[in-house]
Amino acid sequence: MASMEYKGYIAVLELDAENSVFHGSVANTRDVITFEGSNVEDLRREFESSVDYYLEVSAKHNREPEKPASGRFVVRLTPEMHRELIKLAARSNKSLNTVVRETLQERVHQELADIDG
Repeated sequence: MASMEYKGYIAVLELDAENSVFHGSVANTRDVITFEGSNVEDLRREFESSVDYYLEVSAKHNREPEKPASGRFVVRLTPEMHRELIKLAARSNKSLNTVVRETLQERVHQELADIDG
């Protein structure tokens, strides 16, 4: 599945081959932001336009737009995994948060490199 990013908002894209149109929706917000286009250039323009419109409407209604990523999220672990991470953090002389962040960062970079070729 393809994606695009604009102002921190990430869109996932799908092709409707039967109707020769691309559909997209913003994945990293609970608010609904959708768009479509007949080619990649149109799709990108409509994506950016939809995000800009969302931000304008939010401002007009004195409503804070949902941020695409706050930098915080909760992960549920088994107690055993939690203990192992605490041990690793202690042995590495790092905080639990740092160990988890570094581990995720390494894995995400590895996965993205594999995807991008």
